[in-house]
Amino acid sequence: HRLLQHLCLFHFLVVAVNSSVSRDGQEGSSSGREAAEPGKGPAEPGRCEVPPSHRFDCGPERLLARAGCEARGCCYAPVPSGAGGGQPWCFFPRGYRSYRAENLTTTAQGYSARLRRVAPSFLPGDVGTLRLDVALETESRLRFTLRDPARQRYEVPLPTPRVSTRAASTLYGVQVLEDPFGLVVSRWPGGQVLLNTSVAPLFFADQFLQISTSLPSRFISGLGEHLAPLILDTAWTKVTLWNRDMAPVPQVNLYGSHPFYLVIEDGGSAHGVFLLNSNAMDVVLQPSPALTWRTTGGILDFYVFLGPDPKSVVRQYLDVVGFPFMPPYWGLGFHLCRWGYSSTTTTRQAVANMSAARFPLDVQWNDLDYMDAKRDFTFNKETFKDYPDMVRDFHQRGLHYVMIVDPGISSSGPPGTYKPYDEGLKRGVFIRNATGQPLIGKVWPGPTAFPDFTNPKTHEWWHDMLKDFHDQVPFDGMWIDMNEPSNFVEGSQDGCPDNSLEKPPYVPGVFGGRLQAGTICASSQQFLSSHYNLHSLYGLTEAIASHNALLRIRGKRPFVISRSTFAGHGRYAGHWTGDVKSNWEQLSYSVPEVLLFNLFGVPLVGADICGFLGDTSEELCVRWTQLGAFYPFMRNHNDHGNRPQEPYAFSPAAQDAMRKALRLRYSLLPYLYTLFHRAHAAGETVARPLFLEFPKDPNTWTVDRQLLWGRGLLVTPVLEAGQTKVSGYFPAGTWYSLAGVGAAAGLLGADSTIHSKGQWILLPAPLDTINVHVRAGHILPLQEPAFSTAESRKKGMALVVALTPDGFARGELFWDDGESWQSFEKGDYTETLFLASHVSILRTRGHLDGILLEAVTVLGVTSPPRQVLANGARVDDFSYRSDTQVLRVPVSLPMWEQFVITWS
Repeated sequence: HRLLQHLCLFHFLVVAVNSSVSRDGQEGSSSGREAAEPGKGPAEPGRCEVPPSHRFDCGPERLLARAGCEARGCCYAPVPSGAGGGQPWCFFPRGYRSYRAENLTTTAQGYSARLRRVAPSFLPGDVGTLRLDVALETESRLRFTLRDPARQRYEVPLPTPRVSTRAASTLYGVQVLEDPFGLVVSRWPGGQVLLNTSVAPLFFADQFLQISTSLPSRFISGLGEHLAPLILDTAWTKVTLWNRDMAPVPQVNLYGSHPFYLVIEDGGSAHGVFLLNSNAMDVVLQPSPALTWRTTGGILDFYVFLGPDPKSVVRQYLDVVGFPFMPPYWGLGFHLCRWGYSSTTTTRQAVANMSAARFPLDVQWNDLDYMDAKRDFTFNKETFKDYPDMVRDFHQRGLHYVMIVDPGISSSGPPGTYKPYDEGLKRGVFIRNATGQPLIGKVWPGPTAFPDFTNPKTHEWWHDMLKDFHDQVPFDGMWIDMNEPSNFVEGSQDGCPDNSLEKPPYVPGVFGGRLQAGTICASSQQFLSSHYNLHSLYGLTEAIASHNALLRIRGKRPFVISRSTFAGHGRYAGHWTGDVKSNWEQLSYSVPEVLLFNLFGVPLVGADICGFLGDTSEELCVRWTQLGAFYPFMRNHNDHGNRPQEPYAFSPAAQDAMRKALRLRYSLLPYLYTLFHRAHAAGETVARPLFLEFPKDPNTWTVDRQLLWGRGLLVTPVLEAGQTKVSGYFPAGTWYSLAGVGAAAGLLGADSTIHSKGQWILLPAPLDTINVHVRAGHILPLQEPAFSTAESRKKGMALVVALTPDGFARGELFWDDGESWQSFEKGDYTETLFLASHVSILRTRGHLDGILLEAVTVLGVTSPPRQVLANGARVDDFSYRSDTQVLRVPVSLPMWEQFVITWS
């Protein structure tokens, strides 16, 4: 009778899933095999015949001997020497039962079911009943959650789209497997399985949640922040997410947490998965290929993005976490900083030296040097006595100013001597310890309290402190550092309580081995929850408070650069990649780091040019400056005590090479600014990996030593010492060297055109050259470079037109005043479209008051023109080179009027 009931229920689930959920026609199934329950002895030997690459760890929280392993009903097989680290020797047998799906029902959003644990787990605080909700949110986005229906657990307070009804049609099919429970998501049409959680058991306890899935491909990217290649290694790689103040080295958790991955499938299709969970977690990749999420709290809240191409996956992810903020135009210029500009005199001198050496500079920064005793919202009245005047003088020169602000607020002074702490105590804005008092740690100024940016009161206090300081020193942007938060003592000056939040049953592979290592106590209390749940959100919540405060204070577009990040950070701030070393390895790693943060929706990103820790070399600094000219955020930053690395500190030849790189960047700023507009308005990337544009070419999937700016510009930097040639991959098509083109004339090496079938090409790369190529079919707007963006925005413009073999190209330009808040949303902007067709260039709409088009360079003109006309008038001084097929046309056309340029 019970068997008949079981079969009937199973039949109901299969029919319900197939008729209402699945679109690929495959039936859900149950293995029907029983695993030994925990404590009941080992699994049957035949069920332990699992290929090594398909084994899932049965003892993630501790090392298990054979007896302990088999007591869990798992299989024990010692790993042979040389098999590689990470492969488990205690693993789940086939068909290991954890939860069973029951009562599958249809809802307005999709489906729901009850999951009932059928055997006790080995974890404390095990949750016996779960609720599964599956929401078919859009045609290409699926959301499913697993939560405890009996009590409210912590959920990440990230604003995400709310969908009340299911999508009318979808690119995916969903199956709910009954026993053991599993969820299968397949691509429609075709039936490619993208997600299958039945490959390993589900666990859901108070402080340990685990779910696994198969992967359709080993080409997986994401899961930052780590020093890693663009494509992750699936050979037993553990990725730990728990924000940490840690100079970038491989295989440790760094400053940010982004639990999002993108997989490229056979044929170039792609999908993405986002786990909205901010607790400490491990993500384990294995070669089957498969992936396991392990997190220490919260709920399991997943988004699945169906693409079907990589670019669409990123946009769909940003639909959930938010599109990037629009930076001010000046934020895209060159930034200069050093820990060691010890006075206004040395800071002013750095600016004067840049000007004397004829280097562009837009933003001057100061590190901790400006502060009085390293305390926020103060300045040293001796070494920085004319600090406000210095900043005003910079403004008079068209420069902007940014200073460092740390979250730790000095708590050691007598009452009444330091307003930020006194006022913070009065308003109750600090994170509290177990006794309800402000938790006191130690950072640069000594004993410090930590603002709780999840508390609305803290946002008001933060604004007030910043406004008080801005009334004295009219800074333009903020550099928020040490906001993991970093702590020089473990936990607090008084230690941490001995409880399960400080010592959970499972501790992910965090650097230091303890959650409180390098930060504050996990059990400390914030407005929304415990720090145990909120830790990795600290930098994001500070970025939100800083962004909003700057907007209120200045009334203009905020500029914030943060070290600590979480999903959604790009809505409010940019990121620099932390305390990188001055070596070639870190230079090379910076390329995938910049690409990954663009996939995460944080396009304003860059590494410290020439490195931060240790002395640079002249060659390294030249190559880093060349690559840095193509970081979306470009800053040279140096540690105190190191040899100087400002561009003017090197030999004349090195200065010439750096000057060329900087001038090239400033020439391209109109194009770069337009890319940022596309990111802000449409969820696109600025710097992007080749696979985003060429997903059907498998050769592009692992390329992470080159980068694209948008669709139209390919950058191939030198990343190794002593090299005067560099190999780059060129996807099929025509690629024109930017050398000698328009406003970039003389900034690069020899002209060359590459007609690629999809191949690696060895390029000349002398020390003064970085290879940059324009993709056929694109029109780039350029501007004559000046020594600041304020001056360059007044200069004449140029167009680089890269024709396809069929004679077509298009491009666009977004233009506004460069700093007003929500100029796009308010319609206070100009967007211009440029079209080229065979023998003409047409500007179709928009107006740019006061700016002249002064030059047009057309690449790929196959025969010498007899005449060139601009708005019907002859242009007599055009030039054409038959060897390079480049046509150059000097003009003087108002950009605020329509124009047509033709040649015949």
